[in-house]
Amino acid sequence: MAELACKNCRFINVDTNICRNCGSTDLTKEWYGYVVIVDPERSEIAKRLEIKIPGKYALRVG
Repeated sequence: MAELACKNCRFINVDTNICRNCGSTDLTKEWYGYVVIVDPERSEIAKRLEIKIPGKYALRVG
């Protein structure tokens, strides 16, 4: 099970070559740390990271 982070939106995708969040094909296995956003409208972290869709996001993409 490969987890790849999108270089465009930092969404972490599992077993796919296309980002399920933004549709980008620019994915990498070089990412560090993550945050899980459950309710982006009420989350201060989601607002600071400009995340609108719930999911798992990389904190740093290499």
